[in-house]
Amino acid sequence: MSSTPAKVVLITGTSSGIGLAAAVAAARAGWRSVATLRDTSRADGLRKAAAEAGVELDIRRLDVTDEVSVATAVDGIIADHGRLDAVVNNAGAGHIGTLENETVDDVREVMETNFFGVLHVTKAALPHLRACGGRLITVTSVGGVIGQPFNEAYCAAKFAVEGYMEGLAPVLDQLGVRVSLVEPGPVSSGFVDNVGVDVDALIAAAGPYAKAAANFANRTVTHFRDNAQSPGRAAEAVLEALTADRPAFRIQTSDAARDFIAIKIADLDGSAVLGLTSSWLV
Repeated sequence: MSSTPAKVVLITGTSSGIGLAAAVAAARAGWRSVATLRDTSRADGLRKAAAEAGVELDIRRLDVTDEVSVATAVDGIIADHGRLDAVVNNAGAGHIGTLENETVDDVREVMETNFFGVLHVTKAALPHLRACGGRLITVTSVGGVIGQPFNEAYCAAKFAVEGYMEGLAPVLDQLGVRVSLVEPGPVSSGFVDNVGVDVDALIAAAGPYAKAAANFANRTVTHFRDNAQSPGRAAEAVLEALTADRPAFRIQTSDAARDFIAIKIADLDGSAVLGLTSSWLV
């Protein structure tokens, strides 16, 4: 008796955090979960989590900033599995800084990973998603809705992703592909640690921005400590986007994320948002 082949999902940025949790959750839900990461030598945590969950992952290299790497990964998935039913664009890189104290090339680098990386993967996958009426899911951030001090470049990239997908969604819907954005708030993962910023050095080099930078850093540490959700809880929203009959376009991962974004939705003149984010710096 033949069985229906498992649906195949490609997930980027699975070395830790939401990507790792989503890869395992998708496998547990019966998907053939292709977990990709830029450096496969960092896959030990991923393998351990899969073993503990009793699931199998297909772990592959994929660097979202390298179009050849993206094409190789997608072509390999089609060659080995014969289909690609969903993509979860999760890979991203944090960034802390402010414009006067960094170069425009620094900002460009943030855009390459967080925005153009999403486009590289999406473009390569779209013919296959169209063929099966698949799902295109992108993990953004509450920072893709509300701009945040000293996160200017990161928020700009996430804003760009949100705008691009909001424009693309109705086009792809005509061809049977459902588009969703997953918007986490603070998540207790290695993401913040991986930003690679020495906070003390940042403050020391901040010049006229030193006081604001110190207050921002202190507020951020406290906020993450008191409000961060687990990667597993955040990944539940990814699974919802994968499995719901008609998933929402925007899915927040927590009440805190929903409450935060709601401020922007109701803020026609911008005063509520700027009043809030300005308070983080004093």
